[in-house]
Amino acid sequence: MRTLDLYLTREFSGPFLFCIFGFTVVLLSGLLFQLTDLIFVNKVAVHTVAQMLLYRIPETVVMTLPISTLFATLLAVGRLVQDSEMTIMRASGVSFPRLMAPILILGLLISLFTYWASEKIVPEANHRFENLLRQIIFSEGIPLVEENVFFHGGEQRYFYIEEVQRDTGELKNILVYELGQNSFPRIISAKTGLLEENVWALAEGVIQELDDDGFVQFESRFQRMEIVTEQEGEIFLGNQRTSDEMNRKELGELITHFQKGGRKVLHLVVDYHMKLALPMASFVFALFGAPLALKGKGGRSFGIVVSLIILLFYYVSISVSRSLGVNEVLPPLVSAWLVNSLFALAGFGLIICADSLR
Repeated sequence: MRTLDLYLTREFSGPFLFCIFGFTVVLLSGLLFQLTDLIFVNKVAVHTVAQMLLYRIPETVVMTLPISTLFATLLAVGRLVQDSEMTIMRASGVSFPRLMAPILILGLLISLFTYWASEKIVPEANHRFENLLRQIIFSEGIPLVEENVFFHGGEQRYFYIEEVQRDTGELKNILVYELGQNSFPRIISAKTGLLEENVWALAEGVIQELDDDGFVQFESRFQRMEIVTEQEGEIFLGNQRTSDEMNRKELGELITHFQKGGRKVLHLVVDYHMKLALPMASFVFALFGAPLALKGKGGRSFGIVVSLIILLFYYVSISVSRSLGVNEVLPPLVSAWLVNSLFALAGFGLIICADSLR
């Protein structure tokens, strides 16, 4: 069995590494095509564009890992089926689930590595990429505050801007959460506002203070209010973060702050669970893809076609499931894990039944 395990591992590893390299090159080539516009149109220095490309490599590699796992599983098992090696292995008395054990273990290890990289490497690399892009945009006179991005504004303040008028710099639907000694934050909401150097000028807003049980104990309306910070406006460039620029811990802390203020932020809650669910796709693809390869006699061509169909169906389903969670049709945890669970159950059933159906 040790010999068979090593043999299957080698059969899997070749296509897996080749797919990682190939898909990464293809995806980065598309990104490089877009970034070259910054050199010729925006006159951005070549070394800055090279940095941006470098910062995108971690996310690109992590994105290719589940795809490469699926391709490698179907190609490796499909090749063994095509050359009748799988028939000989199974005829020797080894069950199909036992034969697939090394591929399933590799799929699980790849998922664990994907999760680790998604937590430790990818968010910081994405943040550096986005900061370079924000600096380029800011240098053209476009407002430095982005829409639908949460950021830390210093002095235990968190800001959220729903809309930015790019031509005037006016901000709309602003939320400010001020954390203090109490369990719940003070909430400042305003319909419009402007950021001028280190002064936030808010208009037509409401201030709410919550007691220790989360109920409003004080509310006051204002026509104009100024928040003076110690940070110059440009500093906020480095503080703005999307969910892709945060790991699960950081995103969880942000969700806690806003939920204490009475905000659902369902899209962030779904993303929080997705950050754990999506890395498990490699294991799910190995579990689901291995028994499917038994049905194909076309070898590599069968593996490629089936891989593309599975990937299309999986990622469309993930998008639909995420949308159902954001729109409160499904609980966030269910929407994040629904597709993985269905694929895993189907794969587990197919592997168990593989020996009885041959």
